[in-house]
Amino acid sequence: MRDELLGLEPTDYDVATDATPDQIRSLFRRTAAVGASFGVVLVKERGVTVEVATFRSDGPYSDRRRPDHVEFSDAAHDARRRDFTINALFLDPLAPADDSGERGRAIDFVGGLADLGARLIRAVGDPDQRLAEDHLRALRAVRFAARYGFAIEPATGAAIRRHASELAGVSRERIGDEIRRMLASPRRSAAVELLEGLGLDRVVLGGGGRRGTGRALSRLGAASFGAALACWALDRAELESAAQAPALVSRWRRALCLSNEESSALRDTLHGVLELERGWEGLRIAAKKRRAASPWFADALAVAAARDPERAAAVSAEVSRLATDGSGLAPPPLIDGNDLLASGVEPGPVFARVLAAVYDAQLEGGVADRAAALRMAAELCKSGGV
Repeated sequence: MRDELLGLEPTDYDVATDATPDQIRSLFRRTAAVGASFGVVLVKERGVTVEVATFRSDGPYSDRRRPDHVEFSDAAHDARRRDFTINALFLDPLAPADDSGERGRAIDFVGGLADLGARLIRAVGDPDQRLAEDHLRALRAVRFAARYGFAIEPATGAAIRRHASELAGVSRERIGDEIRRMLASPRRSAAVELLEGLGLDRVVLGGGGRRGTGRALSRLGAASFGAALACWALDRAELESAAQAPALVSRWRRALCLSNEESSALRDTLHGVLELERGWEGLRIAAKKRRAASPWFADALAVAAARDPERAAAVSAEVSRLATDGSGLAPPPLIDGNDLLASGVEPGPVFARVLAAVYDAQLEGGVADRAAALRMAAELCKSGGV
């Protein structure tokens, strides 16, 4: 309902009804009671799955996540248990067409239509009570405000600030999911600005850093989650050198429940950005090509471009030249370990060193064919000069 009224394409539709879960199951042949105790049933019809929820009122939230018990009720009570007014709107799709010919009717018990018009995120009822029920609602308020370009209503914002420290008791997995959704948005910098302005950032990230300028994050275009995290960390001056990266990645991994892949992407992007900014010019051609062909390079270059467009443009131009210099950025190696075995080299650490040296020479144009690569390998093995 909310997205439709804002002129956006809804990603899905949920159905709410005064029918009980038992009544819903009796009406349809294929159902799944995913949350029947909370009045939620999945209905599967014609290849489509629809979540159907029974109108309810919630009891206390002892675990700060789910109500201890619910009572099935009516639409008005159901609206008043929800988090924000813009999320408490209903649509009656069967209402007769109005003068414009549009079918359906918005049903609003909590002032959500007015808040949509005023572009406000407002808690339903007492904001302190809504946050006490589930402190993750503070992050949801930020996400919705950033996504739609809304302001957070002053009383709701003040309650978020008062309860900011209590967010530490929320599951880190749930916090990480909210941050992923924020950083996936084109308005990610607005979300970060709200997080920091409301005092949520240090709780979310497990301490450290300082309020960021947001400059680079606001210029970062389409990017992966790891790149957006790295850009946020650098905006916050979370590290001065690559040596500090492992501690930061470890802390953010715990704070946001990052996967191994996400942690690696954050670490590699941070290292890459710092090298592009501080050490790129001093690298050999082979080293530049190896880095440009690495999985993390595109993200690191995107973050570097958000921080220093001129420097990043120079790096990008050089990489383009290297890609067309005759050798390419990542050509297939001219020789491999089987070639060393065939020439009588005993397996061991020397393999990797010889192959790396020959491949560097290939990248820099020093060896141009297989015969030259084999001669270089033989010389290196014979002299032990790797």
